[in-house]
Amino acid sequence: MGRPTTNGSASPDSTHLDLAVDNVRRLANTGPDPRRPRAVEVRRFPTIRRLVLAAVRAGRTAVPMHGLFEVDLTEARRQLDTGQMSLTAFVVASVGRAAALHPEVHAYRNWRGDLRMHHFVDIATLIEIPSDGGKFGLAHVVRDADIRNADEVSGELDAVKANPKRSANGRKLNKATRAAIRVPGLASAAAVVARRSSRLRRMSGTVSVTSVGMFGGGGGYAMAPPGPSSLKVVVGGASVRPAIIDGEVVPREMLNLTVTFDHNVLDGAPAARFVADLRRIIESAEVLG
Repeated sequence: MGRPTTNGSASPDSTHLDLAVDNVRRLANTGPDPRRPRAVEVRRFPTIRRLVLAAVRAGRTAVPMHGLFEVDLTEARRQLDTGQMSLTAFVVASVGRAAALHPEVHAYRNWRGDLRMHHFVDIATLIEIPSDGGKFGLAHVVRDADIRNADEVSGELDAVKANPKRSANGRKLNKATRAAIRVPGLASAAAVVARRSSRLRRMSGTVSVTSVGMFGGGGGYAMAPPGPSSLKVVVGGASVRPAIIDGEVVPREMLNLTVTFDHNVLDGAPAARFVADLRRIIESAEVLG
């Protein structure tokens, strides 16, 4: 093996051995590419992100119960395309109607351990705004979302996006950011208080709706991070899927949604009833009327 053949060429075994040696040498030489610098940039952690971490800490005591489902968006999309309303505003108004029918889904326990039920629905939804630390998701609270139509909600969200100071949370955010800079540990202390504070609950909303489907095409789901709200809804992607309608296969646009409940205050049966009503309200485009 390894000896030349009678015509002077290498044997097949010798060729395979040479290839194996070359592969070993190539693997031994793997590492950073010397043609590019491998710099590491160090930046100060944005102060505004401390407030986000505080909100996440406030939700760590919850026992999350997730539900992933899809709804038929076809009729709603037809009406949305004829106007200037956003899908997020439509979902916010729809969630408000459904939550009003089931106040137990956004209840929470206060400092005394009592269960606090809201007979109104205030929904926090993220609006991306510029900040000193880069783009930031401002949690704007849509008050009384359960008695408002989608066009009202859409107009409010557009106004806040154009001028974040229109949002009460936007004004409070500026003050909170300055306070967090001056007082070390303030954001962490606020997280502890926010867990069961009635006042901070009223400020932050009783429900949260987050839309991530706008950042990419096609279907898909996402999970909400921990937060003070007992009910969280994440709007995922939308895609056209075949469905059977009146015995015929037809294309329908399906929207992916994720709901997260706090199992500390809610069981699966009332959660399922909420999802059924939310599906009905979205598929009938009730809030667009």
